[in-house]
Amino acid sequence: MEPPAADRPAAVAPADPEETPKGDEERGPAGGPSPLRLLLEQVRPHRRALVGGGLLSLLGSGADLAMPLMAKHAVDAFADGRSPVRPLLLLTLVVLLGAFLAAAGGYLMARAGEAAVLRARRRLVGRMLRLRVAAVDRLTPGDLLSRATGDTSLLRTVLSRNVADTVTGALVLLGTVVLMAVVDLVLLGVTLLAVLVCLCLLALLMPRIQRAQHQAQEAVGAMGSALDRALQAFRTVKAGGAEDRETAAVAEAARRAHDRGVAVAWWNSVSDVTTSAAMQFAFLAVLGVGGARAVSGAMEISSLIAFLLYLFTLMGPLGRLTDGWSGLNSGLAAVRRIREIEELPSESPDGESPDDGAPAREASSKGTHAKGTRAKGVPLGVAFEDVVFGYGDGRAPAHRGVTFEVPAGGLTALVGPSGAGKSTVFALLERFYEHDAGTVSVGGRDIRRWPLAELRSAIAYVEQDAPVLAGTLRENLLLAAPDAAEEEVRRAVSRTRLDGLLQRLPGGLDAQVGHRGVTLSGGERQRIAIARALLRRPRLLLLDEVTSQLDAVNEEALREVVMELAAETTVLAIAHRLSTVVRADRIVVMEEGRVRAVGSHADLLRSDSLYAGLAATQLVAGRALTRAPEGSPGCP
Repeated sequence: MEPPAADRPAAVAPADPEETPKGDEERGPAGGPSPLRLLLEQVRPHRRALVGGGLLSLLGSGADLAMPLMAKHAVDAFADGRSPVRPLLLLTLVVLLGAFLAAAGGYLMARAGEAAVLRARRRLVGRMLRLRVAAVDRLTPGDLLSRATGDTSLLRTVLSRNVADTVTGALVLLGTVVLMAVVDLVLLGVTLLAVLVCLCLLALLMPRIQRAQHQAQEAVGAMGSALDRALQAFRTVKAGGAEDRETAAVAEAARRAHDRGVAVAWWNSVSDVTTSAAMQFAFLAVLGVGGARAVSGAMEISSLIAFLLYLFTLMGPLGRLTDGWSGLNSGLAAVRRIREIEELPSESPDGESPDDGAPAREASSKGTHAKGTRAKGVPLGVAFEDVVFGYGDGRAPAHRGVTFEVPAGGLTALVGPSGAGKSTVFALLERFYEHDAGTVSVGGRDIRRWPLAELRSAIAYVEQDAPVLAGTLRENLLLAAPDAAEEEVRRAVSRTRLDGLLQRLPGGLDAQVGHRGVTLSGGERQRIAIARALLRRPRLLLLDEVTSQLDAVNEEALREVVMELAAETTVLAIAHRLSTVVRADRIVVMEEGRVRAVGSHADLLRSDSLYAGLAATQLVAGRALTRAPEGSPGCP
């Protein structure tokens, strides 16, 4: 087991690109499009449904505007001694029609919101899984999940409610003001003065509300990251008795989210109180002035009643306008967080290097295979020439002029102390990272000129921790080879000695293995990973200490499988056990990011002191030592 020293990037605290200066809030991420423009991009594919739903909602609100005038006619009918049945009947029909139109509009808006969330999630998840490994290393799974679930859910609310509330509220507000002018211009002036004071106060509050909502979303994402950290190492936390400490850490993140949420609630309450107080003052002013005008005969009582009803109606669109604008601010923060993921560097579909735009298609003529095919090809050789690479996180370079060659076919072992750069070799071959200088070649071709899908279809990589995905055993085996036949699956299971697991699991290949393979042992997970690699029919097989968790019997059986594979493909293995190393055709010894020596086991025992020391300590594997030549240095 190789500790992740220089071989793997350390977890980097996520940068906080959301902490923007107050004066830059309207700018998009990295100086790009503004959040409002990004939100409009989300709206555009659903504009017809949104416009249709918005018009129906507007018509429903328009019906509400007709009610005070119709109520005035009903009051006039009572005052004149006429029958009020007809105006009351019309008023009832208008109420029912308005309710139906509002419900239909709300349904259309909700459907459009759900469609927008689905589109955003598909696009975001697809983008996440195409991100470069280096970009994901700087983030946390909890934060990514928060963006794909919580932030996209905000789009539903924004598109299904807040956009309609803002637009409809503004139009209904305008319509109400016009009808108020029809009823009485003097009372309208009194009302507009109160509304103007309210709007000025809201304009001062909105930037603070926006910042508070943005910080609240960030705090929720941070809490998700803290919880994900503990859940990813659930057994380790329990075994270390760290439940209380991890609970406290998550609780602290939850407290910060609570504080941010309380801040949002405070500013929203201030906004609501401001709106309500302004309207109450407007009501008192209108009641006083209107009452005096009615007593003096300057206006009818029915007109005063109609104006008061419009005043109460005015509170509705003002409230909708305020709520809609507040919700829009949340949506703007959400699309900005979504946009940040979309702006992270992703892998090119053609796999071309960012600094080399030359077409990579020519690789297909040399025997590479298109994505998804598994036709057997000739083994691929590997060559590193003066390769320099650093993870860019402040540590020393992982590779400092690495040079070695792996001929096509056979078994080549990479050995060396932890942090020597062995696993980085695999990361560069899979193009999880791009090397900084030098040349990496696969099959005699610069790796940057391979289409990425074709390159990875020719390589099988068995990782050190042998991850297993939640799902069935069959799904895990077919992950990299979905077109494999049942006979191939059974043969791979037999070669990796998984027959006993099939008999133990209820359902066999279709049994659930649990989250991260929790129902399996470490050795079973390693064997599943190897079987998965066998089904891929690789031309280059990368093995990162794949026998570290196996018992002696299964280790020997899998070692025989590896040797069989070495006869038909190229196997490059990171090894810590002498029993694997002594069978290698060649051994590459690495130290501190450089290649120290290359040769056979016997040659290196005689010529390289580091390898001799490793053979005597780190590479010791019990019975396998007897295979080393008698009298060799470093062997008992």
